[in-house]
Amino acid sequence: MRVLPNYAHETARWAAIALGFSIPISVAADNVLLVLALAGWLLAANYSDMLLIIKNNRVAQAALLLFGLLLIGTTYSTGYPGDAAAYLGKYTDLAFVPLFLYLFRSEATRRRGLYAFALSLLVVVILSYLIRAGIVPRNPYLTGEQASPTVFKLRITHNILMAFAAFFFAWLGSAASSWRGKVFWLIFAALAAVNVLMMVQGAIGYFVLGGLILLLGYHHGGWRGMAVAVGAAGFVIGLLLQVPGPFKQRVDEIRHETEAWKPNHPTLTSPGLRLEFYRNTLSVILEHPLIGVGTGGLPAAYARKISGTGMVATSNPHNEFLHITAQLGIFGFAALLWLFWQQWRLSGAIAQSQDRALARAIVVTMVIGCMFNSMLLDHTEGLLFAWLTGLLYAGVKSGEKENRKYEVGNRE
Repeated sequence: MRVLPNYAHETARWAAIALGFSIPISVAADNVLLVLALAGWLLAANYSDMLLIIKNNRVAQAALLLFGLLLIGTTYSTGYPGDAAAYLGKYTDLAFVPLFLYLFRSEATRRRGLYAFALSLLVVVILSYLIRAGIVPRNPYLTGEQASPTVFKLRITHNILMAFAAFFFAWLGSAASSWRGKVFWLIFAALAAVNVLMMVQGAIGYFVLGGLILLLGYHHGGWRGMAVAVGAAGFVIGLLLQVPGPFKQRVDEIRHETEAWKPNHPTLTSPGLRLEFYRNTLSVILEHPLIGVGTGGLPAAYARKISGTGMVATSNPHNEFLHITAQLGIFGFAALLWLFWQQWRLSGAIAQSQDRALARAIVVTMVIGCMFNSMLLDHTEGLLFAWLTGLLYAGVKSGEKENRKYEVGNRE
């Protein structure tokens, strides 16, 4: 009688593990695996277990709260026809957080998921260096070229992934039991960091990598370790600013283009456009501070705001904090902060110290990234956030009552 439910559960569990490999590589594979994971859970019919997870895990509650507000926001959206549903669909990853919490209850499943993710990032790092060396020529399956060796994703996403990979590989190196394992992972951590700083331009990746380096220093040496990390990062930045290369070129471009930007004057530079987007989106927020313009309502509201100015219209202000607040008002902003805060606070309840560091790393990555991009709106970043959140917090129960049914133990 339990053959079909058991098979469905195993299918869903392995689909969740496989997502670790597919997220840095293929959107199409992500969508197929998400369908398999959801369908497997539905057929397994362990609905009571899911309710216990939601009841006992405040990270799940916070993710569902934000998604629930976005769902409510579709009812009063002032956007163009179809925009409310389209934007809600992009935020659906938040609703998958409880599903990932359910599927990653087993420690063995979590380990498999993390190593699938590590293997995928290794593939990306190796291919990026092969593209840079000219060994792998430009082709329709890859996004980059020798001058800018991205692999499966565009520049911004590639650099965010590589910045996180640098931290993740360092984390694996510190957790390795043999010196060979430590050396292997630390070499690839260095290669990923070099990839961000010297091979692919992307200022968001620079900031994310800097934040993760400080976090790494803190986890290994407290405030003294963070001070050492600040000194080391400052030395490297100073050195890179003296050496011609992608880092110096991008920093110089940002400085000059930011200085040239003027409020209320149309611009086409990347920093200028971002400042323009921020300023105009903030103006939309001030006009609708309480509940915003509704889910998917910003493109229409922004177009009305800049009508007749010659400025560039946008459907994405490249700042998740501003974007959520524009759509949902102060309640949405508070819900987003609440989600990040619950993750940071409950990371201390994760059993293994390396996992605690990785959980905090995803929060640091998202908070910094959300200052410069709409991370939850983007497929790869949003799904990675939901997947890692579910994986890392699956063993955490933050409710007052615990239930043994929440534990799966070794049966998986």
